[in-house]
Amino acid sequence: MTISNDKRKIRRQTLGLLSAAALASALPQAVLAQSKGTLRIGYQKYGTLTILKARGTLEKRLAAQGIDVKWTEFPSGPVLLEGLNVGSVDFGTVGEAPPIFAQAAGANLVYVANEPPAPLSEAIVVPKNSTLKTVADLKGKKVALNKGSNVHYLLVKALEKAGLDYKEVETVFLPPSDARAAFERGSVDAWVIWDPFLAAAEKQLGARILADGKGLVANHQFFLASRPYADKNPDVIKLIIEELVKVDEWGKANIKEVASILSSQIGLDVPIVELAASRYTYGVTPINDAVLAEQQKIADVFAQLKLIPKKITVRDAVLQAKL
Repeated sequence: MTISNDKRKIRRQTLGLLSAAALASALPQAVLAQSKGTLRIGYQKYGTLTILKARGTLEKRLAAQGIDVKWTEFPSGPVLLEGLNVGSVDFGTVGEAPPIFAQAAGANLVYVANEPPAPLSEAIVVPKNSTLKTVADLKGKKVALNKGSNVHYLLVKALEKAGLDYKEVETVFLPPSDARAAFERGSVDAWVIWDPFLAAAEKQLGARILADGKGLVANHQFFLASRPYADKNPDVIKLIIEELVKVDEWGKANIKEVASILSSQIGLDVPIVELAASRYTYGVTPINDAVLAEQQKIADVFAQLKLIPKKITVRDAVLQAKL
């Protein structure tokens, strides 16, 4: 059976049209795949970002813009900011001291928002049977803490109030898990730590508080971004803050649910997390001059004690344009 030239021509035209249609329908998907980005968030085992991760609301909003969210857990603020500096994460949350150490080391980061003060969420603790009764008793003793974390400043201010020089105690720099092990076996005399590790030490080990942050430090939590990411994606940063504000408002009104979520996320019993959550503060706000001034005081103290290699201007780590 033979096919006429006209029929062959029609078939070629039909196949060509079908191929063109298939290519046209595939183009939007290809363009979307190329433009689809990933927001990489660094978080710790506790706090607003952990709740935001569990609720999944940020992913839903960013999905509409073709943006995926990748979450990476870090054991402490200093390590998280190292990740931010080397480009493995774009956004994260830490306490007061880590951004100061990171900025002094040349990290290209920016402050974008903060939580209200939470001075009760960190403390200097001793074993339940310890003979130490006051901060002044720490003279000549071994004190464990995470170097460059928010509790570093608490120790400095607590010693100052007690009339002790920072060098009159033996600081032992350990991450939380190692510090707890040293605390339990009696290798250190005291431990300066934050929630929920603080609440766990109280509930599980009977740890006794020598001093918390009340009257000594503000203990803000800060949300930071890498400067290159914030410069290129101001709308995404603004959206993240909006979602943080929403989840904070929800958390403030639902403490028990917050405790339940965090308990499943961090593997601690609900009563421990409830104690920590009761000391937390809620209400994310953009960075303001008053908070920057507090950060500058901390930076100046660290520079004076030579804990950081040089003086810094905290305001240099703030985006010029308002988000």
